[in-house]
Amino acid sequence: MSEEILLGDEAVARGAIDAGISAAYAYPGTPSTEIYQTIQDYAKEHSLPVRGMWSTNEKVALEEGVGVSYAGGRAMVSMKHVGLNVAADPFMNVAVSGAHGGLVIAVADDPSMHSSQNEQDSRYFADFAMVPCLEPGDQQQCYDFTREAYELSERLQVPVLLRLVTRLAHSRAAVTLGAARAQNVPNYVEDSSRFTLLPVNARKAYAKLVDKQPALQEFSENHAANALTLRGNGKPGILVSGLGWNYLSEAMGDALEGYNLLRIGVYPLPVKKIRQLLDASSEVWIVEEGYPFIERYVSALGLMRERPIHGKLTGALPRMGELTQDTIRRCFGLPVRVSLQIEGLSEVLVGRPPRLCDKCPHTDAYIAINEVLKQYSPGVRVMGDIGCYTLGYLQPYEAIHSCLCMGSSIGMAIGAAHTGMTPSLCVIGDGTFTHSGMAPLLDAARDNSNIKVFILDNSIVAMTGGQPTMATDEEVVDLVAGLGVPREHIRIVVPLPNRKEQTLAIINEELPYKGLSVIIARRACVTYAKQIKLYKRACEEQSA
Repeated sequence: MSEEILLGDEAVARGAIDAGISAAYAYPGTPSTEIYQTIQDYAKEHSLPVRGMWSTNEKVALEEGVGVSYAGGRAMVSMKHVGLNVAADPFMNVAVSGAHGGLVIAVADDPSMHSSQNEQDSRYFADFAMVPCLEPGDQQQCYDFTREAYELSERLQVPVLLRLVTRLAHSRAAVTLGAARAQNVPNYVEDSSRFTLLPVNARKAYAKLVDKQPALQEFSENHAANALTLRGNGKPGILVSGLGWNYLSEAMGDALEGYNLLRIGVYPLPVKKIRQLLDASSEVWIVEEGYPFIERYVSALGLMRERPIHGKLTGALPRMGELTQDTIRRCFGLPVRVSLQIEGLSEVLVGRPPRLCDKCPHTDAYIAINEVLKQYSPGVRVMGDIGCYTLGYLQPYEAIHSCLCMGSSIGMAIGAAHTGMTPSLCVIGDGTFTHSGMAPLLDAARDNSNIKVFILDNSIVAMTGGQPTMATDEEVVDLVAGLGVPREHIRIVVPLPNRKEQTLAIINEELPYKGLSVIIARRACVTYAKQIKLYKRACEEQSA
C-alpha cells in the first residue's frame, strides 16, 4: 500500500494499470486527456508491457479496446463526453456482444462547457446500452472504481462505463494505492458468435444482455457506494450522486444530520433504496452533477409527485453548469457565504478571453482568407471545425463562422455549395482531418463539390497538449490525393507574413475553379516547434 497525490484522471490511469491492463487507447480531449497520457508515461517509466496509442478517433479507440477484450486482455479506453458520440456505434454493439477480457470505457463529462460544445451526460449512454456505470465522487473512488470495474466486466461479461466530470478529473487528492494485479494470459473468446453480430447471433446476444439486468440491479442495490442512511420517518431526504456529494457536504456541513440520505455511485439506479428513501422522507432533494438523470427517473418527468421533489427540473438547482456550494446553499435556504472582497480588485483583474498564440501559423492563414474574401459581397461564410484554430471565430480575425463537431466543416461546406452558395469554404486542422474529415472529403471528391477546403497543417494536435498527429506534410498531400482530389488542385501555402503574396495568389487561383480544391497551409505550431522536430526525426530514424 502506498499513497500519492493524484488528479482524478491520474487515479483512473493508475487504477487501470494496477488492474492489469494489457493496452490502452484514447483520443485526446479535455477533460479526459491525462488518463491515457498517465498510462503511457507510467508504463514507459516503469518498463511495463502495456501497449496502446493515441488513436485516430474515439470509434477506432474503442474498437481497438474491444479487440483486446476479445483476445482475453484488459483494456482501458478513454475519451471526453462528445467523443462517446463518435464511439457510439461500437459502444452500443459491444454492450450486446459483451466483454471477454475486462473492458472499461472512461468518459469525462464537461459541465459548464469549459472546453466543449455541450454538457451532455454520459449516464444516458450507459442506460441506453443497458451496461453498468460507475460514478466516482472523489479521487480515491476514481482508483477503486476503476479496479472494480474490471472485475465486474469479467464477472458479468459486460463493458463498464466509468463517468468522471471536469472538476473531479482535474483536481488532486491523496489516493491510497493497492497491490498491482498481473495481466491476463491472452485467450480468445471461445464462442466467436458472441462477437459476430449477424441477426441470428445478435438476437441471442441481446437476450443474454437483457437476462443480465437483474444481476446488474442486484450489484447496484448491494454496493457500498450506494449508501442509504435513514435518520427517521418524516424527515426530509437528499439523494446525491458522484461529485455532487463533495459540493453537498461542503455546503451544508453538520446540517446534513437532519436529513435522510442516499448517496449513489453505481448504476443502474438502486430502485429499492430509492423507494426506501421516498417512503421515509417528507420531501426529497436530488443533487447530481450534469443532467437531471436521476431526477427524471424518480419523478417520472414530474408527472408523479407522491413526495415533493426538488432538483434541476423544478428550478431548485440550476439546469445548466456545474454545481457549486453556493447554489446548493441557496437550494436549501441557507445563507450564501460572503466571498472575498478587495477594494479595486475589479479594476486590476480584467477578463482574458482565449486567443491564438503569438506567431501562430493559423493567424496568417486567416489573414489571407479574410483578405481574399474582401472581393466578394459581404456575408460569405467559412465553415469552421474543432481545434485551437476555432479561436479564429473571435476578434480580431472573425474568420470562421461555424463549429459543430469534429470533421463537420467539410460536410457543411458541401451542403452550403449544394444550395448554391459560392464561394463555399471550410477550414479544418490536420488532426481533425484524420479524425473525421477524410470521409466528407471523399464525398466532396466523388461529387467534385464546388468547395475550397483549407487544411491547417501545424504538424501536431496542439489544443489538447501536443499529441502527435496521424499525418503531416507530404503524408497529408498523399491522403488527400488518395481520396480522389486531383493533384493539380491540391495546393501548398506557407502561412508566413513574408509569403503572404504567394498565399493570396494561390487562393485567388483556386477560388474561380468550379470544383473541389484543397489548400494546405503548412507551418509547424510555434508552441511545440521543438517537440515536432524531435518527433519527425524519430519517425525518419524509425523508417530508415
